[in-house]
Amino acid sequence: MPLGSSSREQESVWSYPRPPRLESCQDPIQILFHGVLIVDTIRAFRVLETSHPPTYYLNPADIQRQYLIPESRTSFCEWKGIAQYYSIQVGDRLSIGAAWAYPNPTGAFAPLQDYVAFYAQKMDRCTVAGETVTPQPGGFYGGWITSWITGPFKGEPGTMGW
Repeated sequence: MPLGSSSREQESVWSYPRPPRLESCQDPIQILFHGVLIVDTIRAFRVLETSHPPTYYLNPADIQRQYLIPESRTSFCEWKGIAQYYSIQVGDRLSIGAAWAYPNPTGAFAPLQDYVAFYAQKMDRCTVAGETVTPQPGGFYGGWITSWITGPFKGEPGTMGW
């Protein structure tokens, strides 16, 4: 059994709300890229939305921000507002569009201001409570799947119309 899952109750993404809910998370979270620990935190938020595994937003004070390169690309979320994207570069290795943040999030998501979320598939390893996460399928969404999160998940083949 993976570390972190023995004392966890299963969570179905189908019990998550829409509109999404923001909740505090004190699980240890780490992100490794090109041999460097980019993030090591116990201060995060999870965004929980129907059919999606949790998206983790990480405290900017616990991120090695010297590796983040702001991009000009933005996107719009009907719940959180306008996101700014970042590439991650360590040495000669670059991961384009690997992270995003909301500089001025709207309404209930105001606590996310400047917290950064990462695409697990664009990093070498992301862990929650010591367990390596699986990226949300499809490449568009940034959810992290652990052994205690059950689907099916939006992003899998045939789910774009959900």
